[in-house]
This record gives sequence, structure tokens and C-alpha cells, in this order.
Amino acid sequence: MIDLAELLSVADAALDQVVPRLADPDVRSNISVEIKSSMTDMVTEIDRWSEATIVDTIAALRPADGFLGEEGASRPSETGVVWVIDPIDGTTNFLYDLPGFSISIAARVDGVDLVGAVHDPIRDERFRALQGGGATRNGAPIHASAKADLGTALVATGFSYEADRRRAQAKALTILLPEVRDIRRFGGAALDLCAVACGRVDAYYERGLGPWDCAAGAVIAAEAGAIVQDRQPPGGAFAAAAPGIAAEFFALVDNSGANTA
Repeated sequence: MIDLAELLSVADAALDQVVPRLADPDVRSNISVEIKSSMTDMVTEIDRWSEATIVDTIAALRPADGFLGEEGASRPSETGVVWVIDPIDGTTNFLYDLPGFSISIAARVDGVDLVGAVHDPIRDERFRALQGGGATRNGAPIHASAKADLGTALVATGFSYEADRRRAQAKALTILLPEVRDIRRFGGAALDLCAVACGRVDAYYERGLGPWDCAAGAVIAAEAGAIVQDRQPPGGAFAAAAPGIAAEFFALVDNSGANTA
């Protein structure tokens, strides 16, 4: 039987190896950049270093586990455990020395994400959760908001790297924005989901995520009491919301066209 607490400790050990460097402003001031799918989709040598360091740390502790990483880490699992890694979620923020980037690690057991850990180097906040164990921020329990009125809800979202999809997402915003208090675009799905988990925002939606973008954050949000919509990336819309507004919010997202934008 897989010990989820052990997996969470392994994720912590991996985060501990990379957080100090990513938190160092001098590291962010001199970075070489490569373009991936578009001019808005970038990767740095620090992304690759972070992923390699995380993989090496986990592999030393659990050599038979598998990996799925944004920057190419891929290995089948002999144990049923696959580590889903985003070495820097919010690379654009990282490049511009803005807050809102994080390191995200999830443990997927027999195809189900059961453990999540996300670290925000700027705030020095670590969000953690395991299935059935609740969610914490720096060791203290966190909970989704008690929001019951969608009209006063603060919503987070993100935008695609593709120009045509961005145009469609902007159109969907014209329907969504008048129905809520306001919308924020912070720049990283993992921290957006953690913001839902701790009540900083009341809901979140985005289309076109990769599994590494939301695997850990979704576990954390769900364990904090948020409702996470069961639409699996890549490609499909992904949403999470405080329980008191979830049904109405998901319907609004559907009606706005955001699920196809």
C-alpha cells in the first residue's frame, strides 16, 4: 500500500532543493530564454535545472517511480506512482521578476492525483495536501472561501499561448466579467488553485492547461473544500470554486463559451 504521507515528504525534499535558487533575485536578473510554441511560451535554463534537480532528488529516494514533467522528464513507473512536475509554473512572471510563479509537484497513484505540493518562492509559502488529509499553507490548515453570492466573487483565470484562442478568451470575458466582482490574471495555474484553496480568490477557470499545470493545485484546492470540476487537461476547460458558488459558476463558465475558447 502506498504511504501518501511519505510521498508528500518526498515532494517536500525535492522542493527544498530548488526553492532557494528560485527565490534568489540575482538568479532572475541574468537568464537565457528559449521560445517553445510561441513568443509567449518560453523556457529558461532555470526551468530545466529545476526539473532535473527535482527528478534527481525524487529518483534517489524512490528509484522505481515514474515522471511526467513540463520540460520533458518522462519515465514509466514500476510502482504505480508518477510524479507530475512543473519546475516553474509562471515562467513569464519569473523572467520579469514579478510575483506569481511557483514550483509544483504532484504524486499520481494509479492514474489519480493524490498528493500535491506547491511552493511560492516570493511569499515563501508552501501549500501541501494529500487525499483525505486536508490542505495546509506553511503547516496551518486552509479552507476555500464561504462565498455564497457569485456577484461578489473574485475570479482568477489565465490565457492561452495561441493568438486565436486568446481572442476567443477575451470574448468570453465580456460575458463573465459583468457577472462577478472582478477577474484577476496572476500568471500561474498552480498558485491560482492555491488561492482558491486559501480563500484569496473564490473561483478559477482556464482552458488549455497541461497536467503539470494543475495536478498539485487541484489536490490542494479539493482538500481545502473547493469543488474542482472534473474536466481533465490537456485541452479541456478546468475550473475550481468555493462550494457555495460552484454550481452557478460552472454554469456561467459553460454559458460564456470559455470551455471552447
